[in-house]
Amino acid sequence: MPEDSELRRLLWYLLGGTRGGENRAKIIRALKERPRNLNQLATGLGMQYNLVQHHVRVLKRNSLLSVAGEHYGMTYFLSPWLEGHFEAFENVAKELKL
Repeated sequence: MPEDSELRRLLWYLLGGTRGGENRAKIIRALKERPRNLNQLATGLGMQYNLVQHHVRVLKRNSLLSVAGEHYGMTYFLSPWLEGHFEAFENVAKELKL
């Protein structure tokens, strides 16, 4: 599938143009392995819960994550848009050395 130029620009902004890009890349990679809730992400990545919560909100607000469930049981997934063009993420992360 050809790379989505809109997604590529968004990834450059979220991973390379703002603070926290490295943490966002780690979250995306973890969710690529398997869906997780915030606590599982924080524990697995060795990050503070509030930090993970912030980055997940940013990724979700930018249509890179989707969610199922409610409250503490909310489980996060890569959005179909990101899953369908995951190579764009890999390329941008590689260029940014993340």
